[in-house]
Amino acid sequence: QIPLLIGGATTSPQHTAVKIAPAFSQSVLHVHDASRSVAAVSDLLNPKRKAELDTTNQAEQARQRDLHEQKTQKPLMPLEQAKAEGTSIVWKSEDLPKPAFLGRRVIDDVTLSDLVPFIDWTLFFSTWELKGRFPAILTHARFGEAATELHEHAQDLLKRIVDEELIQPRAVYGFWPACSDGDDLVFFEDAARTVELSRIPMLRRQTPIDGHPSRCLSDFVAPRASGLEDHVGAFALSTGHGVAELVEKFEADNDTYQAIMAKAIADRLAEAYAEYLHARVRREWGYGGDEVLSNDDLIAERYQGIRPAFGYPACPDHRPKQKLWRLLDPDSQGITLTEGLAMAPAASVSGLYLAHPESKYFQVGRIGRDQVEDYAKRTGSSFAETEHWLAPAL
Repeated sequence: QIPLLIGGATTSPQHTAVKIAPAFSQSVLHVHDASRSVAAVSDLLNPKRKAELDTTNQAEQARQRDLHEQKTQKPLMPLEQAKAEGTSIVWKSEDLPKPAFLGRRVIDDVTLSDLVPFIDWTLFFSTWELKGRFPAILTHARFGEAATELHEHAQDLLKRIVDEELIQPRAVYGFWPACSDGDDLVFFEDAARTVELSRIPMLRRQTPIDGHPSRCLSDFVAPRASGLEDHVGAFALSTGHGVAELVEKFEADNDTYQAIMAKAIADRLAEAYAEYLHARVRREWGYGGDEVLSNDDLIAERYQGIRPAFGYPACPDHRPKQKLWRLLDPDSQGITLTEGLAMAPAASVSGLYLAHPESKYFQVGRIGRDQVEDYAKRTGSSFAETEHWLAPAL
């Protein structure tokens, strides 16, 4: 008799509608994050509103299943064709700057005050179901009053967190000599690229899109055959240390509002740290020294390079995080992986740095059986295990 709520950054309404709702007898709702569950549960507890919500939700999920069915009926490219139609890059040494150092480094010189200017407040408001860009949302005809009050409360708590150092930012990052080998990224121990340190297989888009190549993240790293020296960066960071203790104090006082606020601020600080560190990395990699970018420019990603994260559209498999962890040893900084390969503390971000000017974010989308078989071989895992981890992309 208990409804089921599905949410979080890597879930989606369509996956909930297609994979989960048909397998459960009660209401199944997709909510983006914990703060949005309050309104959903309130409706579910009211018999009249629950009936209305179920009707609307079931109709929307039926629509999502129809859309999914239409997508799955569209033919995919054979994998070999997709590889042949990958990103076409003319490799030049001037597009491959050398980082200021090689290997792993722990960051111990960053404070919360350094991160505050990089906070994306627009996403903070979306956490509370207030739609609109910051700061315009503060004067919005419908949301302005609530947004202004929420912003003031957030600023008060943020100031306390910063002044009292209630959260400790931690990070580790590094650069390694690298090359692409087909659809694999290969990391090396040495600048001569003779000792392979790690190999991370990537996935390639097989859905035909007019005017777009069938991208794979390995496309953006120089192949060994080019004879050029390329590099790949990696990072893991967190602004979650201290959050549990802060939330526990609020909950002990029955102050759920401030508890949720603390988690939301920690999440925003983690994303701010990711933005801050990427800017630092671009300078240390030798191609971002001339940047003059506002926070809006950073949010809009008006800079060279990308920082793709495992579990997200360009690399939907979470398992490569294990190799990332062996490269970086984030455990030494108290940033760990759960059994399900989620990061802990929750306010954490990790991923790769790719620097080539042609690097772009993209969505792998659906993949065919031929790529699942190929990827299983390259990852050294069984076909069944690979299907399990890539279920949303099949």
